[in-house]
Amino acid sequence: MLDLDLLRSFVSVVEAGGFTRAGERVHRTQSTVSQQIRRLEEDLGQTLLNRDGREVTPTEAGERLLSYARRLLALAEEARDVVARPGPDGAVRLGIPEDFAAYRLAKLLAAFSRAHPALRLDVRADQSLNLKRDIERGDLDLALLKRGVDDTRAAIAAWPEQVYWVTSKSHPINLDGRSLPLIGFPPGCLYRTRAIHALESEGRAWHMAYTSSSLAGIQAAVAAGMGLSILSDMSVQAEHRVLTAREGFAPIDRTEVALVASPDASPATLRLADRLAEFCEKVQAKAA
Repeated sequence: MLDLDLLRSFVSVVEAGGFTRAGERVHRTQSTVSQQIRRLEEDLGQTLLNRDGREVTPTEAGERLLSYARRLLALAEEARDVVARPGPDGAVRLGIPEDFAAYRLAKLLAAFSRAHPALRLDVRADQSLNLKRDIERGDLDLALLKRGVDDTRAAIAAWPEQVYWVTSKSHPINLDGRSLPLIGFPPGCLYRTRAIHALESEGRAWHMAYTSSSLAGIQAAVAAGMGLSILSDMSVQAEHRVLTAREGFAPIDRTEVALVASPDASPATLRLADRLAEFCEKVQAKAA
């Protein structure tokens, strides 16, 4: 069995580029670290480091070991977290907007759960208004939510959002009608508020033709021609037609997706936050 203490010293030597600096990292003398590396090489029957010159670099065998060593050390740290804090840190309560739930986020969360079998993941898809309320009062540990860019609440990360006006491709509404039929989430939804504000700023009359707490319901109502709505780019479907600024419907701006954690977030919560941040970066890059 590989000794984690020896692996920790090995990783430190590679990252520091020398025995002296590695010893400072792991709080051991240079000679002790050197002895630990020799023991590890003897256990594996391989030379792991090139010791020529002032810089120490991994051999081919050392490079192969390095990724495994880092994973083993990370797994050991995770195990300590779970065992040492079996109470509330044994679960992560996550809130996400419904359009992210319907996107590819479910695969990421399922993979995270499989990689952390001792951790209970509690996921809730809801309106951002409710997610923000629940994380503020401690009912959620982590939330991915929609908000205005002027929101000053601290966030782990935030990404500008692409939001569009849409109507039905097969049954478009009359855009010159006396009152525009709107489709949206119940009152309090950021999109609904921005849509109404945009129309009223242009002096255009409107009425709510269809209200639903379900994204699928809103998407279906738009496709059927019941009215127009605003949707994020990941929610626009093939049956929808994006309205343009030339038609009097400029994209809604100054909204963002923010990743927010509770002040006392557990290590497991922060690990999940890292995965979500990577996911959102990829979504942002794809939309650019």
